[in-house]
This record gives sequence, C-alpha cells and structure tokens, in this order.
Amino acid sequence: MTSKISVFPRATEKAYGLSKGNVYVFDAPLTANKQEIVAAVEEQFEVKVTNIKTLVQSGKAVRFSRGKNRVPGNTTRKDAKKAYVTLAEGDSIKVFDTPAEEPAKEKK
Repeated sequence: MTSKISVFPRATEKAYGLSKGNVYVFDAPLTANKQEIVAAVEEQFEVKVTNIKTLVQSGKAVRFSRGKNRVPGNTTRKDAKKAYVTLAEGDSIKVFDTPAEEPAKEKK
C-alpha cells in the first residue's frame, strides 16, 4: 500500500549552494520513509534519484508568557523532516533558476 505524499523544495542559501552539486533539499512529512520520498520526487519532478539522506530536525524551544507575571512557560515548535536528494547525472530541477533579466529601460 503506497500513499501519495507531497514534498516541497527548501528555499534557503544552503539549499541553493547544494543544488549546484546536484543535491536538492526537500521538506517531507514526518511519517514518510525514504522510499516514499524518492517515489514522490521522481513523480513530481520527473527525474531519477540516485541517493537520499533524511534527517528529523527537532523543534526549537520557545519561551512564552501570558502577561507580565502570569503563567510563564516553555513550549517547542514542530519537528521537521528534511530530505537531501542526489539526482542522476544530467538531471536537474528548476527550483532556483532565475528568470532572464529584462533590459533596463532608459529614463527620459
């Protein structure tokens, strides 16, 4: 039984730098395993995946308060799963491609 999942590319400076080496970073659901992530990337972007590494990033601890001296406490943000996907030679995903620049218009 295979479930359909969606993966989303991460738009960060580190992810942009890795994409030059044919490694792309995706956000994935916490419940997804490596095989499901590979299937989702291959289906959504029509590329061939050669390697995948996953990690679960723990949610950051956050302090909160409801008023000046009333009920201070701590909580955590949600955990996130990242997938570092290496593509086959010659494949690429157009995530960070910049559009062609338009010629500058002259001011009169």
